[in-house]
Amino acid sequence: MPSRTGAALRAAAALFKARFASGAPQPVSTVDRARPFVPQGLRALSLSTPARPFGSLAAVAAATVLLGGSPAPAAAAGPGWSAAPAPGAGSAPDAADRPYFYLEGRPGTVLQDKLSVTNKDQRPRTLRLRSEGAQGAWIAFADRTVKVPARTRADVPFTVTVAPDAAPGDRSGALVVTGGGHRTGVRMHLRISGATLSALSVEDVRVVRTGGGGGAAIRYAVVNRGNTALTPRLAVRADGLFGAVLRRDARTLPVQVPPGKRVRLTERWRDAPALDAVDVRLTVTAGGGAHAAASATYTAAPGWLPAAAAAAALGVAGGGGTWLFRRRKRSRMSRTESGASP
Repeated sequence: MPSRTGAALRAAAALFKARFASGAPQPVSTVDRARPFVPQGLRALSLSTPARPFGSLAAVAAATVLLGGSPAPAAAAGPGWSAAPAPGAGSAPDAADRPYFYLEGRPGTVLQDKLSVTNKDQRPRTLRLRSEGAQGAWIAFADRTVKVPARTRADVPFTVTVAPDAAPGDRSGALVVTGGGHRTGVRMHLRISGATLSALSVEDVRVVRTGGGGGAAIRYAVVNRGNTALTPRLAVRADGLFGAVLRRDARTLPVQVPPGKRVRLTERWRDAPALDAVDVRLTVTAGGGAHAAASATYTAAPGWLPAAAAAAALGVAGGGGTWLFRRRKRSRMSRTESGASP
C-alpha cells in the first residue's frame, strides 16, 4: 500500500509540473467523480450534463479553475462574483469576449453553450441559475444550484431546445444568477432560422405643447408586426397653412423592437410654430422592406389668443345687442309719434 501511495504522489507531482510549469492557472479537464485528482492550490468542480430535453446530447462537463491575476471579466456582477458567457479554450472572461450569448438554430434543434460564473471572494458561494424570456425555446442547466469555491471560476453547461413549432425570427432572453441577496442577468439573443417576416405599424401619433417656450413633442408608438427584430428609421414632415414647417430626413432610431412588441417614442420639435394649423406625418421603415406611416393634426395658438378671441366675441355680441336695442327703441318712438299726430 505505501508503494502504491508513493507512486501515485510521484505521478501527481509530475503531472502538476507538466501542466503548470508556466505558473499560470490552467483549466482542469473532466475528472472522475469516484477518484478525483486535485493538484495542490487548485480546486476542481465537475457538473453533470444538462437533462436531455430533446434527443441525445454529448456529455459536457464544467471546468473550474483557480483565479490568478487575470483581468476582471466584462460581465454582469454582484458583490464578490460575476457571470458572463464562457470564453473559448478555457481562458478567463475579459473585456475582449462576447458581451452576451448569441445562438441560432432551426425549429426542433438543441443548442449548447456555457455560462461562466466567477467567485472572486475569499469564501465559497452558492449561486442559483434560471432563465427568462426566449419564447419558443426551453433552457436547461447542468445544475440550477452551483457551489463555487473561493477564488474559483465554474463554467456551467446549458442547452437551448428550440420548439418544433417555433416561428422563425429573433427572440431575446437572459440567464439569471442570484446569490447573497443579489440578482444579475446575462443577455441571450436567439435566432430561429426559417422564413422571416418584417412588418411594422405606427400608431397613437399626437403632438403636444412642451412648456411656454413654443416647443412641441411628437409622440407615437412603433409596433413590430413581424417575426424578426427591427431597428426602425424615422422621417418626419409637417405642413402648415402657408407651406412646409418641418422636414427631417430618415435616420436610424437608437432602439430595437422585438417581434410582437410596442415601443413608445418621442420626437422633439423645438421650433414648432406658435400660430398655425399643421398636418404632421411620420414615416417609419426597417430592414426587410418594413414600411408604415401615420399622421396627426396640430393646431398651435398662443396662450392669450383664446382669451382675446373670447373677449372679442363678447365685445361683438355686446355691441350688436346695444345696436339692436337702440334700433328697436327708435322704432317704438317713431310709431308713438305717428299715432299722436292729428
